Amino acid sequence: MEESGDLYDVHETNDPSSWEDQHPQCLQDVAKVEPLRRKIKYYFMNPCEKYHARGRKPWKLILQIIKIAIITIQLVLFGLSNQMVVTFKDENLMTFKHLFLKDYVDGGIDPYAVYRQADVYDHIEYVIQQYRLLHNITVGNHEYEKKDSVYTPLLVCQDFYRNGTIYPSNETFEVDAHVDTECLRVYPQPVHEALQYFKLDFIRLISVKITFVLKAINLQTVRHRELPDCYDFTLIITFNNQAHSGQIKVDLENKVDINECREWKVTGAYGRSIYLTVLFDCLIIIMCIISFALCTRSVITGIQLQLEYSHYCRKHFGKELLWSDKLEFVSGWYILIIVSDTLTIIGSVLKIEIQTKVLTSYDVCSIFLGTGTMFVWMGVIRYMGYFKKYNILILTLRAAFPNVIRFICCAGIIYLSYCFCGWIVLGPYHEKFRTLNTVSECLFSLINGDDMFPTFKNMKQKNSLVWMFSRVYLYTFVSLFIYMILSLFITLITDTYDTIKQQQQSGTPTSELQKFLSECKDLPNSGAYRLDKNNSCFLNCFINRKYRTQERLTSEA
Repeated sequence: MEESGDLYDVHETNDPSSWEDQHPQCLQDVAKVEPLRRKIKYYFMNPCEKYHARGRKPWKLILQIIKIAIITIQLVLFGLSNQMVVTFKDENLMTFKHLFLKDYVDGGIDPYAVYRQADVYDHIEYVIQQYRLLHNITVGNHEYEKKDSVYTPLLVCQDFYRNGTIYPSNETFEVDAHVDTECLRVYPQPVHEALQYFKLDFIRLISVKITFVLKAINLQTVRHRELPDCYDFTLIITFNNQAHSGQIKVDLENKVDINECREWKVTGAYGRSIYLTVLFDCLIIIMCIISFALCTRSVITGIQLQLEYSHYCRKHFGKELLWSDKLEFVSGWYILIIVSDTLTIIGSVLKIEIQTKVLTSYDVCSIFLGTGTMFVWMGVIRYMGYFKKYNILILTLRAAFPNVIRFICCAGIIYLSYCFCGWIVLGPYHEKFRTLNTVSECLFSLINGDDMFPTFKNMKQKNSLVWMFSRVYLYTFVSLFIYMILSLFITLITDTYDTIKQQQQSGTPTSELQKFLSECKDLPNSGAYRLDKNNSCFLNCFINRKYRTQERLTSEA
């Protein structure tokens, strides 16, 4: 708001005369100026005013409305399909934990771990037995992986130091840091004892990984008239002993690959034709390309008008156009629509490849489609801004944006300093300060007043000095950000809102560009803006100027 305030002070004057009276040297060129003024004024009109001005239907507005509707439908359909995929993955992960992890309990507070050597062997043997008995125990359609009509084996691999002798009693040790790997192959058909020749040296042991692949088919999509997908689940069960603390944590990781089923036949229901979905996605791509072209043309038109107006200012006033006026010609809404169209096109292409089973990157497609749809809906605010009672939000955000960025940069430096300090000092004594990510999340929650009492209470009192420091740290952070920084931020937005509201009520132009356009009094339905007309607003402006001059002379006499 500092730039706009300075600009307003520079051009503020008590002289009631018009722009032509202030610049009489430009009267001979005013006939050339009026076409430029008319073009710029037409550029800033809303679709309804442009329709009254030149009789052109608002095709761009109609296209945006239709695009919003079909993109939303596309997102909903993709979201429902993606939801079934995510549900199938999560349910299989939970199934595998109950099948292959011994005595697994959902939602356990303590970490799933083993503490005795015999327990490690028992858990590994349990995984192998469950793997071999899969057909007899599972209620799903899980099957072993085959390659060339041969089952792929289960791999039990241990990583250990090449050499190591440790004597804690004498406080001496010798370790060779090179890591060796030893693997055991286990096939579904039991031939011999799996761990008969597999021994673990827990002094040198780093980790044990059990890896195998299972296949399944997601049949729930049939009832939703979609062809089922075939899944490859790569299970990795890790026994982590890197810390050698006496606790070996056990974790199960599931990597999923989605493939097109080779042969399929559905009876009793009509599978939805994939070509209709692909055709719908192609229609969206075509509409986004048209929208991209129209908005790009509008941006280019605005840049051309800005260059013409800049040349006019240099020629008649000998000065460069302010950046605030230059940015008026580049509509941020058009840029937003161009970005959303680009994201939607990329997301639609990925969606087509997913539908045709060329790709299975649901997450990447979700990011593009979700972000594109978000920007499309945000673009609706542009049309709300055509109403004076609703555009106060847009004007306030645009005017406060530079100051908000500067304010956030300064406040962010203080915020980062607290993050680093809390991480290094309070991390060993509080679980919310163990990593920089959790520290940032905890402090951001404190700013919003969430989870404040547990943050104070859960601080371990093992060290009195650190406990006292934590109190000073938390109290100063809360006081500084909630009572000072957050209040200043709200005040910044409020002052901007009040300034914009006063400018709307006064109706006075606040920039050089607005003053330049205010000289043309022609209404959109006056016919002066039609391309097939030779009349201009110069005659009306000239008559109005002479009329005002005569009234002033008469009043002085």
